[in-house]
Amino acid sequence: MKTVALLLFPGVQSLDVSGPMDVFAEANDHVGAGQGYELVTVGTAPYPIRASNGQRLGADRGLEDAGVDYDIVLVAGGPHLRQAPEQPQLSAWLRGVAHSVPRYGSICTGAFLLGRAGLLDGKRATTHWSDAAQLAAQFPLARVEHDRIHVRDGALVTSAGVTAGIDLALALVAEDHGAAVALAVAKRLLVLAQRQGGQSQFSPYLSAAAAPDALAAVIQQYVMDHLAESLSVEHLAEVAGMSARNFARKFVEEMAVTPAEFVQRARVDAARNLLEGSELALKAIAWRCGFGSAARMRLVFAQRFGVTPNQYRDSFRVGS
Repeated sequence: MKTVALLLFPGVQSLDVSGPMDVFAEANDHVGAGQGYELVTVGTAPYPIRASNGQRLGADRGLEDAGVDYDIVLVAGGPHLRQAPEQPQLSAWLRGVAHSVPRYGSICTGAFLLGRAGLLDGKRATTHWSDAAQLAAQFPLARVEHDRIHVRDGALVTSAGVTAGIDLALALVAEDHGAAVALAVAKRLLVLAQRQGGQSQFSPYLSAAAAPDALAAVIQQYVMDHLAESLSVEHLAEVAGMSARNFARKFVEEMAVTPAEFVQRARVDAARNLLEGSELALKAIAWRCGFGSAARMRLVFAQRFGVTPNQYRDSFRVGS
């Protein structure tokens, strides 16, 4: 048996706790006796712990008697962790965990607790897409990957927001018991898409502008309507009625991204949607989305997500 501990605290996101716990519990029905997982919750005072949705939670152990004798320790997230002050007792316990536990990590904004304990320094990590920039700013020694479902760096495992904790738990089950068991658990929980760590978070790549006639809104709509065409800075500037230099400067001010990066993100986002929801050939998707060729699209996917378009598409197919 492997012992899995989930850390709870006031304001914890309950789904960050229950999602992974359900994965490990379900896995117990698909492995031999004594080969599954024993689940333990570790909590911080006051008790009972009230989750961010108002739910009241108990804990098997408090920090004072939790110890570090576990096989996996995961720190759940919570919507207010970004601004929360450091808790020295909690940070000390997490450092002990990091020195003793074979696999430890976080779900969603639980990464901020790891960061305050100094456990992200020099490490690759991720969190919810909307919190990634702040995580990188607060912990500049961390190597934050802004758009990954989950990341493994040695013993450290971190995941993106909320339901990505389920993906992380499935990945850990696959490590321990193989892909077939993980797939059986996913099917039982009706998790149809077993997203791989290298896949992008399901975050909106394209930010909606404040007003429909704003520069960003006009260009966003044009780009989405003309993905298959050449979308150079000069061409987009002409659409906006501006010089290329002034257009590029204003666009970055509004969108915090260059026009070229915006175009590539739009193309990637459109390609992901077609890979998820259609049986179009890769060549056809590449042409529709403006990559020019399937080879170019494969290169972009490999660089951004660490998977090929075919691997991305396959992860949305649940075997019979």
